[in-house]
Amino acid sequence: MGKHEGISHQPHGDLELCEAGVTTYSEALRAGRLPRYALEPAPCLIELALVHPDPQDDGWIRPVPPSAALAHLLQPVTREIHERIRLSAALADSLAPLASVASTDPNLAITVLEGLPLIDTAIENALGNTREEVLTLQPGGTGREEERLSKALGRALAMAERGVSLRHIYQHPARYNQPIKAYLDEIPPANIQVRTIEQTAERLIIFDRAVALIPASANRDAALEIRHPALVRYLIQVYEVLWAQAKPLTSPLQAPAHDTPVTAAQLSVARLLVEGNTDQMVARKLGISVRTCRAHIAKLMHTLDATSRTHLGALLVRSGIAEPAR
Repeated sequence: MGKHEGISHQPHGDLELCEAGVTTYSEALRAGRLPRYALEPAPCLIELALVHPDPQDDGWIRPVPPSAALAHLLQPVTREIHERIRLSAALADSLAPLASVASTDPNLAITVLEGLPLIDTAIENALGNTREEVLTLQPGGTGREEERLSKALGRALAMAERGVSLRHIYQHPARYNQPIKAYLDEIPPANIQVRTIEQTAERLIIFDRAVALIPASANRDAALEIRHPALVRYLIQVYEVLWAQAKPLTSPLQAPAHDTPVTAAQLSVARLLVEGNTDQMVARKLGISVRTCRAHIAKLMHTLDATSRTHLGALLVRSGIAEPAR
């Protein structure tokens, strides 16, 4: 009795075995049994089913082999696992008939992709499955990061090796963007066609006329992956209309058909200014920076000898460079 007096109970977690418990259990294994009061500093032995009362004398306890205690403790866990497996199988069987219905639901053919990593993964997967054609609409002609272009080049070259054709629509400023020109020079001409357009819609990528990606937020950190055939067909029609209006990259932009020495870029700025757009709106629609936009406006004012922005608008209309907004 005296050997247990120096052992005291220390609070601990329900599924833990304290030092007193280990000492008491080890002693019980060696002796075969211990008096019941020996469990006072180690109640965890009872909680973990490591001991049981001596059937011949209630004042004593006997140790249970650890393997038998573990099997006893795992019984409710095992039953719960089996029950969850049974429930999962029953739910799968119940919902299986809905699979054919879901495949025709337009709402389930649109997936929201949130975050650039998820968008990049979706693009990688779609490109990996593409076998014939990729159509892209890339608004803006400046400010494309070199890292992004490097990644795009690797993808384009991999598809070119598989015989996939590429069609890109940029805005006119891309013609003067050296990184974009370097990117295009690396791709075999037989696999790529490029055209530019004055104004365009938001970013669009179409893979094998079966999957389309469009932005779902202003800063393009979310996207929609569209697989519904009717929606994809509609986006392809929009793309083909823009393609028909765009000018091949190999063809020079036509100079304005009037005597005033105005460049094509200045003509685009002039038209939007006369329509009442602000400098920021003009820059966004043409895919240029606000600084570049204002440089074009300054050149227009110098060319036409305008004394103010209002005077410039009047001169643009009077000279026939731009028509007034309807």
